[in-house]
Amino acid sequence: MKNSAINSEYQHLKSQIRPAQLELLGGFHPADTDGAPEGCKTVLLLGPLEPGFWPVLTDSAEFRDGKADPVDRWSLRVVSQLAQDLGATPVFPFGGPPWHPFISWALRSAQSFSSPVSLLVHDKAGLMVSYRGALAFSHHIELPATQPSPCQSCAGRPCISACPAGAITEGQYDVPACHTFLDTPEGQDCLQGGCLVRRACPVSRTYPRAPAQSAFHMSAFHR
Repeated sequence: MKNSAINSEYQHLKSQIRPAQLELLGGFHPADTDGAPEGCKTVLLLGPLEPGFWPVLTDSAEFRDGKADPVDRWSLRVVSQLAQDLGATPVFPFGGPPWHPFISWALRSAQSFSSPVSLLVHDKAGLMVSYRGALAFSHHIELPATQPSPCQSCAGRPCISACPAGAITEGQYDVPACHTFLDTPEGQDCLQGGCLVRRACPVSRTYPRAPAQSAFHMSAFHR
């Protein structure tokens, strides 16, 4: 009966969200210490549905109007509308303070984990995981069973040695060294095609992201 419950409401919500080119990337039942909205019984995390997210985003009014923060403004509109349609409260990883603890929430979902290089790794999106918002429901929604971290069975752990600048290694992320490298000719591959560490993850390769999308986010990171 539990599987039947999961396949009804959770899968229904998943199907309702996918037309917006968003995917359910996990969820959890919050405790009082999780910082979820008051009265919330279930938090569902939303991220880009790949492949195909970038063309949808770049065709939006928010991306074409030339104003700042098009990704966040698109997310605010789309996730807010989904929340209204589905009877939930929208929550975002931007727009603070106060800031919602999306990294902690991702780990609580047991579908994202701390990778050997300390970046979040998702069981389906790999090191390319990102969150555009969350839906907070006032009732308990049964969640699907989760799997162990994909890093546990990853042969060779290529993420550890993929950074050409040595800025991201096991348990270390030297952000200044990363920025310095991106300013060099050798750093253009990372800047224009996306972080080589994230791209090295075998799971990331099965959840393809458009190079232009990675370039956009790298440019924002490197401002």
